[in-house]
Amino acid sequence: MDYKIIRVADRPEIKEEAAQWFHEKWGVPLTAYLESMEESLTGKEPVPQWYAAVEGDRIIGGLGVIENDFHDRKDLAPNVCAVYTEEDKRENGIAGALLEYVCADMKKRGIDTLYLLTDHDSFYERYNWEFFCMAQGDGEEKLSRMYVHRA
Repeated sequence: MDYKIIRVADRPEIKEEAAQWFHEKWGVPLTAYLESMEESLTGKEPVPQWYAAVEGDRIIGGLGVIENDFHDRKDLAPNVCAVYTEEDKRENGIAGALLEYVCADMKKRGIDTLYLLTDHDSFYERYNWEFFCMAQGDGEEKLSRMYVHRA
């Protein structure tokens, strides 16, 4: 499989397409993604950042880094969010490659600890993430798993 991982801030021409893609996957308002991506283009701060795995002209995976991924542990920041791989491209290591890429890129930007809120268990451990604690997602009844990655 021939794909590349790009930082949206390095390819601002894909901002609208990427925002639409994330919106369709997660149902978060399109304007929220556009505003966050626009902020990443300024380059003033290392967070937020958005990344996409692209095969040809198609986005096949992506994730972002934001201050807080809608949970009650505001002290655990920044957060990897919106991790998604297209169903027909799963089990090809794309999510793992994205996670490794984002951790390395954030380390270059001076951030060596990242957090991630998820309902998955056992997936992120494969990529050197460690279970950290349970956290309450905004509007969620059940607690979710918070992971940490230290570079």
